[in-house]
Amino acid sequence: MDLRTLRYFIAVLEAGSLSRAAGALYVAQPALTAQIKKLESELGVQLFERSHAGVTPTSAGLRLYDDARRLLSDADAMRERIQRLPQGPEGSVTLAIPFLLASLLMGPVLAALKESHPRVRVFVLDGLSLTVCKAVLERRADVGILVDTPPLEGLRCRPMAQEGMYFCGRDADGRVARLLRAAPAMRRRPAKGAAAASPYPVIDLADAAAQPLVLQSRRYAIRQSVEAAANARGVPLNIVHEHDSARVIRSLYLSGAGFTFVPACALNDSPAPREGWLVARVVNPELTRAYTLATAERPLDAVTQVVVDALASQAQSLIGQGKWMAEWMMRG
Repeated sequence: MDLRTLRYFIAVLEAGSLSRAAGALYVAQPALTAQIKKLESELGVQLFERSHAGVTPTSAGLRLYDDARRLLSDADAMRERIQRLPQGPEGSVTLAIPFLLASLLMGPVLAALKESHPRVRVFVLDGLSLTVCKAVLERRADVGILVDTPPLEGLRCRPMAQEGMYFCGRDADGRVARLLRAAPAMRRRPAKGAAAASPYPVIDLADAAAQPLVLQSRRYAIRQSVEAAANARGVPLNIVHEHDSARVIRSLYLSGAGFTFVPACALNDSPAPREGWLVARVVNPELTRAYTLATAERPLDAVTQVVVDALASQAQSLIGQGKWMAEWMMRG
């Protein structure tokens, strides 16, 4: 197994086809097929399911994909270290982050790091909150941002931020809009690190739960949070569509098939305000989502500290600019 073979493997997985990968790599398809078979033989596992439509990674293939990308990233970093004199911290860090928060936060973080520390590489594992937590526990991630997670043994866990949950969807006839109330006015200026006043009205959970809902299944953190609050109030959820795919859920509520619940960090992905589109913060009870920054208990190396600092700086900046309606919880 060598780096070239791993690059071939990654190209095949990302292309979903041996022929497309061969074209992109300028390699003959039989030679590429032979390399993949040799890799499977060396590892003693099947990496792809093959069909007339192309190739699909097995669970072993997906695991190798994560590890191979990180290994190649480290190899590239090593090459740069040899070719150039060190200029500040250099190396790679793996960050696990929920995909909804990644959409908001990772662009500013990676852009800032490219400017300030071009020799620091960040490999991002974005996924469900459950898979993010698993990646941190299995030490496949150096830094993790966890959702509604208690302290974990063997990790340094620091409260990072807390945000509210919002109810959104298309209200073509204005029926749901009549259930909304104006958000209460703030009595004093928010403390440093706190979110600015929400520009959205509020809706009671009982009223939101009665509307046709499109939600993901119970293994998703947002569904768990909403359902737990509804059960505590004895309120049934009127679910008309249930799908695991976040893209399917988004397509459904954008098309007017029902309403859904999203955290504040996902509001930037909502359509621009227009007639018939409704966004309201959920209250009675207020639904919140807490983020925890998890790292190893040992002192952080210089590269990991750079990434942690960039996460903190950019998150606070987004909150201060009103682009993320959350409260900054990290102290020190």
